[in-house]
Amino acid sequence: MRKLLFIAAIALFVVGVSCGNSEKEEEGTKVLINTNYGEITVKLYEKTTKHKENFIKLVQEDFYDSLLFHRVIENFMIQGGDPDSKNADPKKRLGEGKPDHSIPAEFFPEFYHKRGALAAARRSDMVNPSKRSSASQFYIVQGEKYTEGQLDTLLTMKNEGLKKRIFSFEVEKNSKKLDRLSKQNDQEEFKQMLIDIRLKTDTLYEQAEKYQLTEEQRKAYTTIGGYPSLDGDYTVFGEVVDGMDVVDKIAAVETGAANRPVEDVFITDMKVLE
Repeated sequence: MRKLLFIAAIALFVVGVSCGNSEKEEEGTKVLINTNYGEITVKLYEKTTKHKENFIKLVQEDFYDSLLFHRVIENFMIQGGDPDSKNADPKKRLGEGKPDHSIPAEFFPEFYHKRGALAAARRSDMVNPSKRSSASQFYIVQGEKYTEGQLDTLLTMKNEGLKKRIFSFEVEKNSKKLDRLSKQNDQEEFKQMLIDIRLKTDTLYEQAEKYQLTEEQRKAYTTIGGYPSLDGDYTVFGEVVDGMDVVDKIAAVETGAANRPVEDVFITDMKVLE
């Protein structure tokens, strides 16, 4: 009954997807990622302190050595860092492995999902509303180029998605009362409560900070490309400074179930560069 109630409530709304803002950091600790396809050098942003320190710690502990890029999607990204991928059976489904801890989100408008962005994977909003990052799994964006019109459409969908999340949160907050009204078959009161929730949602949405794209972001997404729908939802904590050709090679490999490469793509080792 409760499931039907929420479906019915959310059906009163129509909504959608994601976006962010930009700038560059001059300096940053660099890490060399050696793979069986070549070398990738990434720069870690100083501002995303928790992600930087965690990544460096794992690299220095040789955590990533022999792990796979277990999820590869061309024109999107390559993902690795699942500890279960080490010496994994070819048929094993990967992507759930992680250390016991997670990292608080560190969102900054100047760090966004342009081509070459290094970002942290995470569990979905349903079980992770605070958008905390996986302590080990990361991805590198390959992405694709967008037109101005596509960016405008994506931005609209992102903001509609924000409105939907606010509405869903308000429904969940009032779920006990809605359940009681539904069981009592009090349709008038039930409808009025949904109207009140919708009005409150409209107010909260108007007060909320809307997703926007800066001129720098628009230039990046229309010239070098990226994946703007993830902005503001996943922490970007670095970028590739050398080896994007290697990322492109990995992104182009043949994949099977769950986007796992048919032939293993593995991280030989990582090193923090002085």
